[in-house]
Amino acid sequence: MLNQKDILQTQDMIDKRHLDIRTITMGISLLDCADNDVNACARKIYDKITRKAENLVKVGQDIEWEFGIPIVNKRISVTPISLVGAACRDDSYVPLALAMDKAAKEVGVNFIGGFSALVQKGCTDSDWKLIRSIPEAMKCTERVCASVNVGSTKAGINMDAVAEMGRIIKKTAALTADNDGLGCAKLVVFANAVEDNPFMAGAFHGVGEPECVLNVGVSGPGVVYHALQSVKGQPFDVVAETIKKTAFRITRMGQIVGVEASKRLNVPFGIVDLSLAPTPAVGDSVARILEEMGLEVCGTHGTTAALAMLNDAVKKGGVMASNHVGGLSGAFIPVSEDEGMIAAAEAGVLALDKLEAMTCVCSVGLDMIAVPGDTTAATISAIIADEAAIGMVNTKTTAVRIIPAPGKVVGDRVEMGGLLGSAPVMPVHGQSAEDFIARGGRIPAPLQSLKN
Repeated sequence: MLNQKDILQTQDMIDKRHLDIRTITMGISLLDCADNDVNACARKIYDKITRKAENLVKVGQDIEWEFGIPIVNKRISVTPISLVGAACRDDSYVPLALAMDKAAKEVGVNFIGGFSALVQKGCTDSDWKLIRSIPEAMKCTERVCASVNVGSTKAGINMDAVAEMGRIIKKTAALTADNDGLGCAKLVVFANAVEDNPFMAGAFHGVGEPECVLNVGVSGPGVVYHALQSVKGQPFDVVAETIKKTAFRITRMGQIVGVEASKRLNVPFGIVDLSLAPTPAVGDSVARILEEMGLEVCGTHGTTAALAMLNDAVKKGGVMASNHVGGLSGAFIPVSEDEGMIAAAEAGVLALDKLEAMTCVCSVGLDMIAVPGDTTAATISAIIADEAAIGMVNTKTTAVRIIPAPGKVVGDRVEMGGLLGSAPVMPVHGQSAEDFIARGGRIPAPLQSLKN
C-alpha cells in the first residue's frame, strides 16, 4: 500500500522532474480490413480505427485530470499495412496511409504507426508496394509513421531491402525538403522489431497480438538524474541500486495508468515499456544522467559503460513493478530529442561512430540523427546494415532513424519542433560503400540463431 511519503515523492517527480506517461498506445488489428479494392480497404481501415479508438483520447485526458499524471501522447498502432493491403490490386498504398491519417485526426491521437513491412528474410510483392509508397505517404500525411524490419537474429539481414531503404530515405527527404526532410523523422528501419512497441515511429500491432490492446510507455530521465545527485561520489553498486529503485517507481505508475485505461476502454492491457525516453526540455535528458555519473561530456571515453549500467538497472527495477514489461524497455538515445545529446554533438564529442557503439548496450539504435543532405543512398544503407548487424548478433532490437537534411551541411541545424526537437547535422565517413551495398542478397543468420 502507498504511504504519504510515496505519494509526496511521486508528486515531486511529476511537478519538478519531468516524470510523465510518455504514451498510451492502442494496438488495433486490421487483418479483417483486407479487400481487393484499395479504396474499399481504406474505408474499412478508417471505420475500424475510429470505432475502436473513439474514446482513447478522452479516457487519457480523464486519467490525467483524476490522477494528476501527465500523459503526453495518445497514439495508435495497427497491423503492418503490407499485410492488410496484400489483397489490393493497386500499385500504391498511399490511399491506405491517407485513411490512417484521417482516422488519427478524427480520434485526436498524436501519431499512428503501422505503415510497415516485415522483410527480414525476403520481400513479397505487397512488401515492395508498401516500401515504395513510403516517400509519398510521408509527404501527404501528418500523423502516419512508417517502419521496415530488414533483419533478425533468426533470419539474417535482407540486404536487398537495406539497399532499397537507403534510396527510400533519400527520396522521402527530398519530397519533404521544405521541412528539412521531416518525413524521415517518421520513418525507422529495424532489426529484431518487436510486436508490442508503444513508441513512435516504430510502433506496429503484431500478428501475435490480440484484436485490440493497450500498451503504455513511461519515461522519466529527469527523475533518474535527480536521484543520482543524492549519491555523488558513491560506488557504482550504489548508483545501480538508486536507478533500480527509481525505475520501479516510474514503472509502477505506468502499470497503474495502463490497467486503469484498459478497464475504462474495455480493452486488454498489454505491456509497460519502461524506456527512459528524453525530450528536448532541459532536465529531461539521458545524456545528463551519464554525465552525472562522472563523465565530463556524453560521448567521451566511459560513455558506453555508463549507458550499459543505466540500461540494465532500469530494466531490473522495472520488471519488479509490472507483470508485463515489454516493448523496447531501456534507455533511448535520440539525438534531436535530448538536449544533452545535442550539446555533446555540437561540441564535437559525440560522433556517429560513438553513437553506434552505444547502441550495442541500450534500447533501439541510431535515432533522430541528421546528416548532410548530400549523403548518398549507399552510405545510408551501409549505416543501416551496420546497425542491423549489431541487433542480429546481439539478439536485440536495433534501428536507424536518420535524416539526410536537404541543403544542409555539417554544423547546420535541423528544426523539427515539439518532441522531435532539433538536430545538429553530424558528419559521416566520406569513403564509399557503394560496391558493398550493390552486392544484395542476404547476410546469413549468425550461429546463435540455432538455439532451438
